[in-house]
Amino acid sequence: MLKLENCRIMNGGFAVEADLAVAPGVCAAVIGPSGAGKSTLIEAIAGFLPLSRGRVSWNGSDLTRAQPGKRPVAMLFQDGNLFPHLTAAQNVALGINANLRLADAEWRRVDEALQRVGLEGMGSRKPAALSGGQQSRVALARVLVQGRDILLLDEPFAALGPALKAEMLDLVADLARESGATVLMVSHDPGDARRIADQVVLVAEGKAHQPQPAAELLDNPPPALKAYLGSA
Repeated sequence: MLKLENCRIMNGGFAVEADLAVAPGVCAAVIGPSGAGKSTLIEAIAGFLPLSRGRVSWNGSDLTRAQPGKRPVAMLFQDGNLFPHLTAAQNVALGINANLRLADAEWRRVDEALQRVGLEGMGSRKPAALSGGQQSRVALARVLVQGRDILLLDEPFAALGPALKAEMLDLVADLARESGATVLMVSHDPGDARRIADQVVLVAEGKAHQPQPAAELLDNPPPALKAYLGSA
């Protein structure tokens, strides 16, 4: 269980409060108006933003003061964060060891991850030789080899076309089911939530609310979400 208890998260002069719990294995979409603090919420879970109050825990283990690399969390950012001078395989391998000194078994894990995301035989290509969708798959493969319990997505597929974005979302859902990972996915598109999310975490007016069933919340949105969806 991922718990945020009585949390206050500061991001510059902006604050988000959160008191919520996400069950293991759930895929939760994090939605709400622009600037409401969706990315702030997941960056705090990842450990990139400190809490000014409260506690973050996973299955009873306190993560509040743990460094990002010590948390059971993998995060996929908007731009994928690929290194242009490294090959696809090397970019994936960074998820195992930042110095790229991997044992043969670990390189096999890299190859298997690339194969799982549909990039078999492309490990020697550098990002410039890959399409946008293929670059997203490399970034997803790097998350896959980390084998973390919690996967955080900060709109990594926002720049892709509708069909390719849907394909990538489906791949994330498949990989999460296979691994049993808990997923929190920031999105501006309620269609993304309807496609793969079990639950929705609404972030609005400085607060991240308890997860609710996705269809229920989106079909009967509260005023803050209704105003946002109505302008979309």
